[in-house]
Amino acid sequence: MKFLYYLKACSILLTPRCILQTRLRRILEKYYPKYDSADLQFRLNYYNKIKNERQLSDNAPTLAQHKLKNVNYSKVYFFDSYEYTRYFPKHLHWIFRPGDITDLYPYPSIVKSRPITENNENSVLLKLNKIRHFIFVKDKTKFEDKIPKILFRGAAHGKPNRQMFIEKWIDNPMCDIKDTAKDSINPPQWQSKPISIKQQLKYKYIMAIEGNDVASNLKWIMSSQSIAVMPRPKYETWFMEGCLIPNYHYIEIKDDFSDLIEKVNYYEQHPEQAKAIIKNANEYVKPFKDKKREKLLGILVMKKYFEKTR
Repeated sequence: MKFLYYLKACSILLTPRCILQTRLRRILEKYYPKYDSADLQFRLNYYNKIKNERQLSDNAPTLAQHKLKNVNYSKVYFFDSYEYTRYFPKHLHWIFRPGDITDLYPYPSIVKSRPITENNENSVLLKLNKIRHFIFVKDKTKFEDKIPKILFRGAAHGKPNRQMFIEKWIDNPMCDIKDTAKDSINPPQWQSKPISIKQQLKYKYIMAIEGNDVASNLKWIMSSQSIAVMPRPKYETWFMEGCLIPNYHYIEIKDDFSDLIEKVNYYEQHPEQAKAIIKNANEYVKPFKDKKREKLLGILVMKKYFEKTR
C-alpha cells in the first residue's frame, strides 16, 4: 500500500504545474455538474468556513516555497497537500500547518485536524496523511458472527484518556484491552504488539479513542460490520467527525468511559439496533470512497482559500 502511495506521489511531482493550471477550469466544468451541488457546497463550506476576505500574516510563504527539499515534517503531508496546491499559481500565499493539530490560529491555515468548536473557521481542513487516516475495509463477517467483546488496541503513553480507559476496564471479562505503545509505562501483562485490522475485525465492538487528535481507526471501523464505541469526538478531520450522530453512526459513551459495559450490553440485547448503526455508518463512509469527488472537493477547498485570503 505504501509503495503504491509513493509511486503515485512521484508521478504527481513529475507533472508540470503549468499543464495542471490550464486544466483547472476543465476539471471544474467536467466534474462539478456530476455531483449534487448542495452536497458539494455543504462539504466545501464545512471544510473551509471562511466567509469574508481575511488577511494572512506578513510572513506567510508562497506556494513556490512548498517544495519537497524544504520539508522538515512527514513527507506524506507534503505529497497530500501538493496534490491540490499544484493547480494554483506559485505566487499565491498560504499558511500550512502539518501534523496533529489541536489548536486554533489567528490566521487562516490549512490543517489536517481541528477542534470541534464554533470558532474554528481559521482552521481549513484538507485531506492530509490519508495513507494512515483514510483506510477502508471490505468486511464480509456478519456482526452476529463476531466475538461479542469490546476490543481496544492503541498506544496509551502520553494520552491520559486512553490510560484512564485501560485502567478502568483492563480486567473486565467483556473487554480485550492492550496498550501497544513501545514506551508503555503499564505492566507487561497490559501490553502487546499491534495486531492487524483483520484480527481486530473479529470483534463486534471496537473502541475508537482519540489520541493526539482524532481516532485514526474510526474510518475503517465505520466501513466494517463492527461498531465504533467512543465518547463524542472533540477533534475532526476531512472525515467530518463533528457531523457524526451519537447512537446512529457509533455507540456513544461518557467521557470517563463509566457507562461502557451498560451501553454495550444494551446493544447485545438489541442486535437489530446495533445492525442499524452499522448500516448508517457504512452509508456515511460511502462518499469518501469516491476518488473523483474527493479530488474535486480538495481543489475547491484550496480555490476558496486563495479567493478568501490575501
